[in-house]
Amino acid sequence: MPVALEMPGVVTHESTGQTVLFVEPSAYLGAITALYGAGFTMCADLTAVDYLAHPSRTLPAGVVAQRFEMVVNLLSLSARERVRVRVQVADGESVASLFDVHPSTEAMEREVFDMFGIRFEGHPDLTRILMPEDWDGHPLRKDYAQGRIPVQFKGTAS
Repeated sequence: MPVALEMPGVVTHESTGQTVLFVEPSAYLGAITALYGAGFTMCADLTAVDYLAHPSRTLPAGVVAQRFEMVVNLLSLSARERVRVRVQVADGESVASLFDVHPSTEAMEREVFDMFGIRFEGHPDLTRILMPEDWDGHPLRKDYAQGRIPVQFKGTAS
């Protein structure tokens, strides 16, 4: 594993040849800032997973499973390396926005907020990006009611 981040609240793991950092929400912004300083200057992806049906999934020692998990993929173009950051997020808990470190996360954080309801503290415009403003709920949550959902596009009458 070429990437090592020795700081409180970070557990380093390896998965199929890739470094995976399990980061506590309180250490999230600090870990991302440290990785940026280490050359991981490109945020390729930021998304979330709802593990409502899998609360007892296998995680490394010291990592406490929560309902949601945020996944951030960072790249170091100069070193040709990739690191995956995974953050356990409890239902109703918010995490720091990465916008000040990686401005490209602006739309990705809005999508996670819109689809899962995870809030990002310090985000410059945390509003819906895919669903209409008056939409009730977050469609990618596992407790969202299944059934026929009428197609609606932002900017049209709902």
